[in-house]
Amino acid sequence: MALYNFKKIMVVPTAKEFIDITLSKTQRKTPTVVHKHYQIHRIRHFYMRKVKFTQQNYHDRLTQILTDFPKLDDIHPFYADLMNVLYDKDHYKLALGQINIAKNLIDNVAKDYVRLMKYGDSLYRCKQLKRAALGRMCTILKRQKSSLEYLEQVRQHLSRLPTIDPNTRTLLLCGYPNVGKSSFINKVTRADVDVQPYAFTTKSLFVGHMDYRYLRWQVVDTPGILDHPLEDRNTIEMQAITALAHLRAAVLYVMDTSEQCGHTLQEQLELFNNIRPLFANKPLIIVANKCDVKKISELTEENQKIFADIAAEEIPVIETSTLTEEGVMQVKNEACDRLLSHRVDNKMKSKKVHDVLNRLHLAMPTKRDEKTRPPFIPEGAMMRKKAMEVDAPKRKLERDLEVELGDDYILDLQKYWDLMNEDEKHDKIPEVWEGHNIADYIDPAIMKKLEDLEKEEELKERAGEYDSDEDSEDEEMQEIRVLAKQIREKKQLKVMESKEKDIHGPRMPRTATRVERKMLEKEMGELGLDMDNKEESHYAQQARRSRSITKKRKREASAPPTSKVRSQSASRPPRDQSGLRDPKMAKKAKRMMKNSQKGMNRQGKKGEADRHVFDLKPKHLLAGKRKSGTNDRR
Repeated sequence: MALYNFKKIMVVPTAKEFIDITLSKTQRKTPTVVHKHYQIHRIRHFYMRKVKFTQQNYHDRLTQILTDFPKLDDIHPFYADLMNVLYDKDHYKLALGQINIAKNLIDNVAKDYVRLMKYGDSLYRCKQLKRAALGRMCTILKRQKSSLEYLEQVRQHLSRLPTIDPNTRTLLLCGYPNVGKSSFINKVTRADVDVQPYAFTTKSLFVGHMDYRYLRWQVVDTPGILDHPLEDRNTIEMQAITALAHLRAAVLYVMDTSEQCGHTLQEQLELFNNIRPLFANKPLIIVANKCDVKKISELTEENQKIFADIAAEEIPVIETSTLTEEGVMQVKNEACDRLLSHRVDNKMKSKKVHDVLNRLHLAMPTKRDEKTRPPFIPEGAMMRKKAMEVDAPKRKLERDLEVELGDDYILDLQKYWDLMNEDEKHDKIPEVWEGHNIADYIDPAIMKKLEDLEKEEELKERAGEYDSDEDSEDEEMQEIRVLAKQIREKKQLKVMESKEKDIHGPRMPRTATRVERKMLEKEMGELGLDMDNKEESHYAQQARRSRSITKKRKREASAPPTSKVRSQSASRPPRDQSGLRDPKMAKKAKRMMKNSQKGMNRQGKKGEADRHVFDLKPKHLLAGKRKSGTNDRR
């Protein structure tokens, strides 16, 4: 059974999503309309409820995050160290601490604003206090953006971690990169770890499971370790060190006798001695892998002495080959037996075992006599077994061919096709597209044509056909280029001048500052442009058109002024007075305008998120005789 289930940690939303979820829920789950007959105490309660509801939502969600994530001080040291290696313990604790502080701050903000709301003397003040409270809560949560994003990344990575039980029966594989650890775990368990011919293919811990003596075992494949000081090791190597330090397991130290991993046997021995303190109080087996390439007996005397010295320390050395599976089962059985006996010895040394032994009695059978009694096999069964033995050679399967040929093997399924003519099995099948054979549309001389085209392009390049002729520019073009350069410099100077101006004073809009034609022609002339005979130019036509438009029309003869006020100004009357006969008509027009505004004013009092009740008093609920019973329609 798994000790921890990190896959059940709830998804951590981003700060923006968190705010959207909470405010949306507040809007859906609390009343939304304040009616005009509400008394002030009811209005206060209405807005208090919104603040409290929002605070409770934030509190619940943040508490859920804090309880879901594992506390490093409470979990097994193996997982605590692994999380420190992968996510940095300080950063992890800091992020959870920030979330906890945010939760307390939100609670305090809600408490303070609910207290203030008790003294709200109008709907407006209560509403503003509610807005301020929700705004401050959202601001607090916005500041936790980075912590929430970090925790979501940790959650995603935690959910992908393999489920390792630190207390169960475990075999632990370790050694240099590329010595055959992943191949071994693939052979003895149902795991499918990626195996490639380069170092550090395995970048994290992998777990496989197997059965031995009707017991469940886990085999842990660790990333390769290099021989250098602990502080120089990277995250990938530190995962292996963490597993070696904390898991009570049988350690299989894998060595490559062929030295194809890129490290000599002497280097592999130095790494073994370097990490040997981590093997203390654990069953240890040396696995001499890749014996199909080079056995121990084929090594030099110096290298043979390495294994002889290890064997002299009563550490078993077993030759294996994960390719031919030679010695793999022997290593598995030896490691499992040693770990079982080691676990039993540890339990026997503990104090608890005496209570159990006092209640157990193991009866051992004694021999009746010295006579041997071999197993009895009936004669009929023996005859049937002999009849099944056939001298005919066994048919080779595709798997056998693959093992025999190795890298030269190619899967050929066409040889099994059942055709009338055996010679047609390996004929090329025409590729058909939209009912046409593609081979009919391929030009057989396409490659020759391509070569000819490339040669032609090469000749053109040599002849200089694609070279640009900058020197062939005429004098007029060169003058234009010099003039353009001067204009660019002048423009740059104008930009610099405008930047140095005092910009704090009032500015005139660009439309108000009209540029005179003379000024324009003078400036352009100084820059070097020919400004003679420009009557038909675009800017001159625009100036003429604008003058004709702005010219005032002749005022028509109007009626003599009827009053002193009207005689003071001959301009048009105000809009609210134009077209009205007398004050009575003006008063009526003003009243009509106010009436038309009433509906809009009433609608304007609602918030943009308020519900619209189409019918405040539905006829089917409020008309007719009420029957005896309750007055509450709900």
